[in-house]
Amino acid sequence: MRRRTVTAGNLEEFLEATAPAAEAAAAEEPQAPAARPAPARDHGLRTEFEFELPRGYVDEAGTLHRHGSMRLATARDELRPQIDLRVKENPAYLSVVLLSQVITRLGTITDVHAGIVERMYATDVAFLQDFYRRVNSEGHTRAAVTCPHCEGAFEVDLSGGRLGES
Repeated sequence: MRRRTVTAGNLEEFLEATAPAAEAAAAEEPQAPAARPAPARDHGLRTEFEFELPRGYVDEAGTLHRHGSMRLATARDELRPQIDLRVKENPAYLSVVLLSQVITRLGTITDVHAGIVERMYATDVAFLQDFYRRVNSEGHTRAAVTCPHCEGAFEVDLSGGRLGES
């Protein structure tokens, strides 16, 4: 068995080469000239979640970005970091690569890449890791909490602002 090293540059080539035969056969079938993609149907599945960072990301121009959105992760999103050389060298880098793939917007930044996640404050990265886990495991951004004073139970939406802010 021959081992193959994959870099980020040839990842798409590798994924195409290792795709199941059924996908490859379907890709080779000629499409009818009048074939149109089916109209998108709303299945009630929420795939994108808004968030507000606790501290915020400051870009090179000094602009603070706190509001953003994250999409649900796909199997490919979870697999892709496993073949990233940066992750192989440092397994802790996995969360940086994974977050950079699923964050669709951060303030006015629409091209969120690993370099941006690297320069975020640790509290924001921890928040995003927890947010990722909640939306991809539990399907929502709510957390059950208990008041330390009256011991009353209630839910808090983690995607909104800080507690007590409107």
